[in-house]
Amino acid sequence: MKAIRVHQHGGPDVLAYENVELGEPGPGEVRVRNRAIGVNFVDVYLRRGSYPPPQLPFIPGKEGAGEVISVGPDVEGFKPGDRVAYAEALGAYAQEHNVPAHFLVHLPDDIDFETGAAMMLKGLTAQYLLRRTFRVEAGHTVLVHAAAGGVGLILTQWAKHLGATVIGTVGSPEKARLARANGADHVIDYSSSGFADHVREITKGEGVDVVYDGIGKTTFEGSLDSLRPFGHFVSFGAASGPIPPFDITTLAIKGSLYATWPLLPAHLARREDVLAMSKDLFDVVASGAVKIPVHARLPLSEAAEAHRRLEGRRTTGAMVLLP
Repeated sequence: MKAIRVHQHGGPDVLAYENVELGEPGPGEVRVRNRAIGVNFVDVYLRRGSYPPPQLPFIPGKEGAGEVISVGPDVEGFKPGDRVAYAEALGAYAQEHNVPAHFLVHLPDDIDFETGAAMMLKGLTAQYLLRRTFRVEAGHTVLVHAAAGGVGLILTQWAKHLGATVIGTVGSPEKARLARANGADHVIDYSSSGFADHVREITKGEGVDVVYDGIGKTTFEGSLDSLRPFGHFVSFGAASGPIPPFDITTLAIKGSLYATWPLLPAHLARREDVLAMSKDLFDVVASGAVKIPVHARLPLSEAAEAHRRLEGRRTTGAMVLLP
């Protein structure tokens, strides 16, 4: 089969499209023929070596959707022909993938493969941020960085559906229009200095209840300054670079703030949570409250171009690779 492999860490050019042998699914695994594969910033971190992969070479990619080909020993609940989707299963950039059944779920009939591949990792991330890390309710005010990105658009729509006032930051007028079209009440260009001042103006000096920050280094200080007392700073990515070490007493000085960096794998450690979180995501999509925009589709062989677009911030919504 064809797959993308990384033999050494580096730029997009290290993504090699080549023939790879895939063994039979082992105990607890399900062999899936990928129909679409999601592209995420975690794939970039793994390719660069910012997050160490299990070994080199490796096949990147953590989410996809397709059909079951076969099941390994000790697998129940899946059979050949089932429509499925998955997240947090490294090795997705391939025509076929032996996926741990723990992370596999049945894809509802009304969700196509491209949408399924685009929604699992980003949608489950939004789910744990909004419903498990800081539980957003009606009346809350939230700040979403990169509101026109893959996770950002889902966060914006879902938070609005929950009754929150949503302030989104973006990097261009086009992305501002997209964020507004997806429910953002206010939009700020985060590349301008002092976005926290704009947040204070919008909130009449009070600040927001929670900041969802996938940008990292360049937005960290402004994010803290955007929070009201006892507010929550929730980091889930570092697109601009890692947050530098900071004195924890800063949180006290700025209003007895909370700061956390939760990770999706921790939330998916139990099979019952994989199922419950996926159901919550599928339900909110089925209701029409959250739409999963797929704005770019590329052949699997062009994974390097997908990474260039992602790193160059030339993307909105989700991007998928088609085997």
